[in-house]
Amino acid sequence: MKVLMINGSPRPKGNTYTALCEMEKVFAGEGIETEILQVGNRDIRGCIACGSCKEKGKCVWNDLVNETAPKFEACDGLVVGSPVYYASANATLIAFLTRLFYSTPFDKSMKVGAGIVTARRGGLSATFDEINKFFTISGMPVASSQYWNSIHGGAPGEALEDAEGLQTMRTLAKNMSFLIKSIALGKEAYGLPEKEDHLWTNFIR
Repeated sequence: MKVLMINGSPRPKGNTYTALCEMEKVFAGEGIETEILQVGNRDIRGCIACGSCKEKGKCVWNDLVNETAPKFEACDGLVVGSPVYYASANATLIAFLTRLFYSTPFDKSMKVGAGIVTARRGGLSATFDEINKFFTISGMPVASSQYWNSIHGGAPGEALEDAEGLQTMRTLAKNMSFLIKSIALGKEAYGLPEKEDHLWTNFIR
C-alpha cells in the first residue's frame, strides 16, 4: 500500500513539510509506503481548458503533472499539504491539482484523500475546504482527524512547537491508514460500488 504526499509549499523544508513528516512516521509504522513530492516551488501553469486531455489521456503541458499521474493512479491514498495565502492554498498547488485531477482519465473512487494546512494564524479552515473539494468531486473518501487538519507555524520549524497540531497529524495518519486497509479488505470481499452512467445536466439549455 502506498500514500502519495504532495508538498504544496514553496519551502521544501518548511512547516508543511514538518507536518507531512509527522504523518510519514505513522505510515511507516503501519507498513504503508510513502513518497513526498515537492510541488510548491515548481513552474506549473494553470489549465487552459483546451480539452486535449480528453483525446490524449494526459495534459497537453508535459510537466510535473504528467509525471505525477501514474503515481497518483498507483497510490491508495493522497495527502495534499499547503500553506495559507490570503485564506487560500498556494496558487501553484491549485494549478497543479486542477490539471492533475482533470487530465487523468482513471477512476479515483475509493482512493483516500486528506488535506493538511499550515499557517501563522488564520485562514486555515477556508484552505482546508478548498483542498477537500478535489477529493469529494472524485469519489474519494476524505480522512479526518481529532480536529481540522491544521497546524500553526510562521518561520520554518515553528510547527514543531504546536503539540496539538502535531498530534492532529499523527491521528490523521492513523485514521487514514485504517481507512486504506479497510477499503482494501472491502474491495476484496465486496468489490467497488456499482456506478450509474453519469447524467450531465446543464443549468442553462
